[in-house]
Amino acid sequence: MFYYLFKYLDSLDFPGAGVFVYISFRSAAAVITSLFISMLIGKHIIRFLQIKQVGEEIRNLGLEGQYQKKGTPSMGGLIILASIIVPTLLFAKLDNIYVILLLLTTVWLGLIGFVDDYIKIFRKHKEGLAARFKIGGQIVLGCIVGITMFFSDDIIISEKVNISDLSARERIELLDPAVPYNGEEQVSMERKSTKTTIPFVKNNEFDYSWLVAFIDKENRQPLTWLVFVVIVIFIVTAVSNGANLTDGLDGLATGTSAIVGTALAILAYVSSNIIYADYLNIMFIPGSEELVIFASALIGATVGFLWYNSYPAQVFMGDTGSLALGGIIAVFAVVIRKELLIPILCGIFLVENLSVVMQVAWFKRTRKKYGVGRRIFLMAPLHHHYQKKGYPEPKIVTRFWIVALILAVISIVTLKIR
Repeated sequence: MFYYLFKYLDSLDFPGAGVFVYISFRSAAAVITSLFISMLIGKHIIRFLQIKQVGEEIRNLGLEGQYQKKGTPSMGGLIILASIIVPTLLFAKLDNIYVILLLLTTVWLGLIGFVDDYIKIFRKHKEGLAARFKIGGQIVLGCIVGITMFFSDDIIISEKVNISDLSARERIELLDPAVPYNGEEQVSMERKSTKTTIPFVKNNEFDYSWLVAFIDKENRQPLTWLVFVVIVIFIVTAVSNGANLTDGLDGLATGTSAIVGTALAILAYVSSNIIYADYLNIMFIPGSEELVIFASALIGATVGFLWYNSYPAQVFMGDTGSLALGGIIAVFAVVIRKELLIPILCGIFLVENLSVVMQVAWFKRTRKKYGVGRRIFLMAPLHHHYQKKGYPEPKIVTRFWIVALILAVISIVTLKIR
C-alpha cells in the first residue's frame, strides 16, 4: 500500500518519495517490519496463548527432555503469518500476480494448519485434521498455482529463441520489416513457457513439453500443462509436509526456513534483473522482483520467531506455521522456475520426509516377511534418530542448520557451475 501512496507523492515531487521505487529499500523495510512484528508483538501473542492455555500435548516417545516441553504454547505460527502478510501488504505491489499467489498460499495453508492445531488443542483429538483434508487442501492449492501460471498473461519469461524456430506470426511481431535484418541467429522474446531451470547442465533449461514428446507438437500444449499442474501439486504437498515433519525440535524448521528463504530471495533477485539474468545466462522473469520483498518478510518473520522458538522454546509454531512455510517455499520455487532445485535447496525437508517413508515401508515389509517389523532408524523423522543416539537437541539443530546453509550455497552456485 505504501508503494502506491509514495508513487503518488513522487508524482507531486514530494521530497524522498521516490525511494519507494527501489526494491532494495522496500525489501529492507519489509525485513525490519517483520522483525518488529515477530519480536515485539510476538511476545504479546505468546502471553495470550499462555493465558488461553494453548499448550502442547506431549506423547511419550521415549525422548530425553520431552516432558519439559509440556504446556509450551503452540499455534505460534500465527506470529509468522502476521509477520509475513503485514509487511508484504505494506511494501509490495499488490497487483503483482506473484505476490498474489504467495499471499494466497500463506493464508490458505496457514488456515489449514490452524484448523489442525485447533482440533488437536481445543477438541483434544491428537490426530488433528484428517490427513485427507490436509492433502486435499494442498492439492487444491497446487491446482490453483498451476492453472494460474497457465492462464495468467502476467506470468511470462523472457528468453532467447532461434529465429528459425519462430512461427510466421512471431516473425512479424518481433522483426520490424523497416529495420534491415542483420543476420543474428537469436532474438529475445517474452512469452508463456513451460520451461524451468535444471541444475548442473550447460543449457540449464528443461521444458516440460519434453515429457509428452510422443504427441505431435501442435496438440502438445494442453497435456504439457496438465503434467505441469500434477508436478506442482506433488511439489507443494511434499515440501509442505516435509517442513511439517522437520518441526520437531526447537528452532529446527524455523532456522532452516530462514536459510532457504534467503537463498530464494537471491534467486528471485537475479531472475528479475535483466543484467544479472543475461550475465548468468538464466531466465529473465519480468515482475518477479516483487518476490524479493515477500522473501524479505519471510526472512524477518522466521528470524524474529526464532528469538522465542530457539532452545528452550517459549512457543511452537504448530502446523499453522510449518505447513504454511513449506507451502510458501514450494510455490516460491515454482513461480521463479527453480523447482528442480528443491531436492538440493530443501535437502533437510527431503531427508526428513524420506526417513519417515523408508522407516514405514521397511517396517511393513519386514513384518510381512518375518512376522516382526524392523527399523532402519532408531526413530523417524531423522532428527529423532539422533536424539535416540544421545545427541543434545541444540547440537542436532545447529548441525542441521549448517547442512541447510551448505545446501543453500550449492543451490546458488548451480547458476554458474554447469
